[in-house]
Amino acid sequence: MEDSLRRLDLNLLVTLDALLAEQNVTRAAARLHLSQPAVSVQLARLREAFADPLLLPGPRGMRPTARALELRQPLHEALAALGQAIAPSAAFDPARATHTWRVAATDYGASTILLPALARLRAAAPGTRLAVLELKPPVLARQLEQGELELAFHAAELAPADLRRRPLFRERYVLVARAGHPSLKRQPTLAEFCTLEHAIVSPDGGGFLGATDQVLAAQGLARRVVLSVPHFLFLEAALAASDLVAMLPARQLRPGSALQVVAPPLELPGFEMLMLWHERLHRDPAHQWLREQVASAVAA
Repeated sequence: MEDSLRRLDLNLLVTLDALLAEQNVTRAAARLHLSQPAVSVQLARLREAFADPLLLPGPRGMRPTARALELRQPLHEALAALGQAIAPSAAFDPARATHTWRVAATDYGASTILLPALARLRAAAPGTRLAVLELKPPVLARQLEQGELELAFHAAELAPADLRRRPLFRERYVLVARAGHPSLKRQPTLAEFCTLEHAIVSPDGGGFLGATDQVLAAQGLARRVVLSVPHFLFLEAALAASDLVAMLPARQLRPGSALQVVAPPLELPGFEMLMLWHERLHRDPAHQWLREQVASAVAA
């Protein structure tokens, strides 16, 4: 088969398809926007390649040979399929889409990025589904490359360098505790801050040190971290039910929260949240639409 294909080029096969449909060199030439002599030359090459006359003179045009009749339908279907395969991607219609989007995020990313985008996605593309998977940084690049994920949301400083990215927002830290906390009727001093009982989110599990501790250590100070949890949701519930305090990303607290926000007595470096995807989906119309919906929802 490979030897047969090497003897032909695509233009010859297109010409043969037109000749078999029209059974007339002049009409085939007009259909192909070629001159009649050019089509005659191509027909001669086709006869040589197939070792068959293909089309013979007849009383009203040309008559296909038995070999030509065998070729006509499969050749036409193959060229139609090839044309469909290489045609430009159709415009994405969210109202008719049935995609299943698979995205990775921490609970922080899910609540600050996906939650604001959810209503917009459901209204515009009701036939789609959204699967939110746990963010696994060590294998994130591979998951996106192999198509296990369409999007991921990650802090910029930890994001794989070989992925497409779009900054979504810059985050800052605030001091959070239950409303009416007896030690937070005013902004605490740095010394008072260190004596409070703190809780921390440790995504890897079991850690009692974070960005706050690094800043304090640079000043020769330390705080009392008495609770380490893997998720923000449990931490918020723990803060509301105790006198624990925590340094949390400001966007984590939604309107109507039972927790109060106090300006901390030290400044922590914030972080930038990114939307990440693989190059293979960069120009896909459906994926472009999804990225714009997420970015617009976060910016709103």
